[in-house]
Amino acid sequence: MALFASSTQQVPPAVAVPRHVAIIMDGNGRWARKRFMPRFSGHARGVEMVRETVRSCLERGVEFLTLFAFSSENWRRPPEEVSLLMQLFVKALEQEVDKLDRNGVRLRIIGDLSRFEKRLQDLIFAAEARTAGNTRLQLTIAANYGGRWDIMQAVNTMLRAQLGKQSGWTEADLEPFLAMSFAPEPDLFIRTGGEERISNFLLWQLAYTELYFTGTLWPEFARAEFDLALASFQKRERRFGRTSAQLVGNESNA
Repeated sequence: MALFASSTQQVPPAVAVPRHVAIIMDGNGRWARKRFMPRFSGHARGVEMVRETVRSCLERGVEFLTLFAFSSENWRRPPEEVSLLMQLFVKALEQEVDKLDRNGVRLRIIGDLSRFEKRLQDLIFAAEARTAGNTRLQLTIAANYGGRWDIMQAVNTMLRAQLGKQSGWTEADLEPFLAMSFAPEPDLFIRTGGEERISNFLLWQLAYTELYFTGTLWPEFARAEFDLALASFQKRERRFGRTSAQLVGNESNA
């Protein structure tokens, strides 16, 4: 059984601050190129912005933060860049877990981890175990993740778990096996860098998520930019299939 209800099955409660924010952190390479720096410098600067965004979420009461760090399609990038990204991932895990733990942040990594080297896998499992008891913020990093992969692995796992069932499947059957089954669906999706697509990220979970696109490159997405995204969210009318008149009626009866 899923921990949180699907937005297509049950209307989530209205919130002023998004409970769950999901971000595609785009623009590291362009940020570096504008400064005549190697692309890796942009990725390193991007890690600093992750720290700042975690702090912003802690201060503003966001409970879940999910970041798209490396997609299943990013293996198509030049091998030297992929290698440097893996090294940066290792370095970040080695240096950041203590800070996350001290600040009450639980770290999870979702995606197909089998393609990563054993050292990186061991660091991931150790970081998850160390922070497992923390509750202030759940930080999820999607690495070698794709939305279609997520749905397919959930379907296959569901079928193996219920070998005797041949038909009559529902969302409730599938949701416990999705990679993000431990979190509510994102309230707010942010993509930096100017592109306006979701790029195979959380395809199932973003059904009723509010989308926010900004031309600001990720290494420049400071607290003021994050607050602009929150302000945009607060202006949205979240109907979940209902009419505006129904929302007004619910507010007057509250």
